[in-house]
Amino acid sequence: MSGIAKIKVDHLIGNEVGTSTILKELARGGMAIVFIAYQRTLKRQIALKILPKSLMTPKTAERFQSEAESAAILSHPNIIPVYEVGETDAFLFFTMQLVEGQSLARMISMAKKNLLPSRRTIPVGEAVRICGLVLEALDYAHQMEIIHRDIKPDNVLVEKHTQRPLITDFGVAKVLRAEDEKLPMVQGTPVYMPPEQILGRGVDGRSDIYATGTMLFKMLSPDLPLPPFDSKMMLLKQKVKRQEGYFLKMPSELNADVNEDMDRIILKATAYRQADRYQTCRDFLKDLQAYEKAHLH
Repeated sequence: MSGIAKIKVDHLIGNEVGTSTILKELARGGMAIVFIAYQRTLKRQIALKILPKSLMTPKTAERFQSEAESAAILSHPNIIPVYEVGETDAFLFFTMQLVEGQSLARMISMAKKNLLPSRRTIPVGEAVRICGLVLEALDYAHQMEIIHRDIKPDNVLVEKHTQRPLITDFGVAKVLRAEDEKLPMVQGTPVYMPPEQILGRGVDGRSDIYATGTMLFKMLSPDLPLPPFDSKMMLLKQKVKRQEGYFLKMPSELNADVNEDMDRIILKATAYRQADRYQTCRDFLKDLQAYEKAHLH
């Protein structure tokens, strides 16, 4: 059981933190716990994320702080806004919009359980729409010199009523303005992580493009066609080794609704070398829009 799983927080319910009152636990993972809280000043429910100091190293504290600060300067309809950043004796915290909906990861896993084999993936039009909006948000973040570094279905929440995707958790974001990366640390999620991130080399906007391309493939296929692996380390090693292409099959081979043009888009987004990928989210988006025009209307 990880450190975060053991932390008891029942005593925090009802406590006031910053301008908010903690109501109940929502989720936990990595190094943080998320609560639903009530912001007294604006009379609304929000999400409150805490990092217990008992689990902290200077590195995690710095990471948490940078997550909050980098996310707080971003203002975009497809990025969850951060409201308040602060600290108590026991933990660091920040508050953000509470999204009524579910993660893209949950949508993908629900689709996989469909009784009809043809419905076990996210519909192509929906996958392209979600991916397009994620790319617009990332394009904006990249212009603000912020790289997410951990784009994956768990970090995209989809609002229940509007179906609007929102990127969350700029937790391992690299703020390019801060040139203080002394030691490269492998942070991120193996399946979505580009080779340069695994190798601790320079990460830039094209690293987010790789992760987004992988996420698009994940939406369009019942299972990502990965080489066999029995541990995270083996997956990372294979990813660095297989320079000619990491996926064993193409999206069009796994999903009858996908045209071969999508294979080329995903292959380009997830190319091994940064120079071979889309150079900007805008370029990726243009090809997705062209695909939509040609095959989805």
